[in-house]
Amino acid sequence: MLLIPCPHCGPRAQTEFSYGGDANVARPPAPEDADGGTWVDYLYLRDNAKGGHDELWQHIFGCRRWLRVGRDVVSHEITSCTELAESGA
Repeated sequence: MLLIPCPHCGPRAQTEFSYGGDANVARPPAPEDADGGTWVDYLYLRDNAKGGHDELWQHIFGCRRWLRVGRDVVSHEITSCTELAESGA
């Protein structure tokens, strides 16, 4: 189990959070003009690289805020955790 250091509530078990996906995937700039291939790339295709990775998590059983969590996908070590609004995303 991961222990996510919520900046508002302190360290909490991952069971209090809902995973929101990769924090670095950019939504198509003009969704109404995007073709099917663009949507497939956005929704389904990921690199799955080893090492550091930024993820979105919502603290659903706490402050309910969206967080940007830096995590190593090999060791599961959490390297950073900031409120999404503060991270510039």
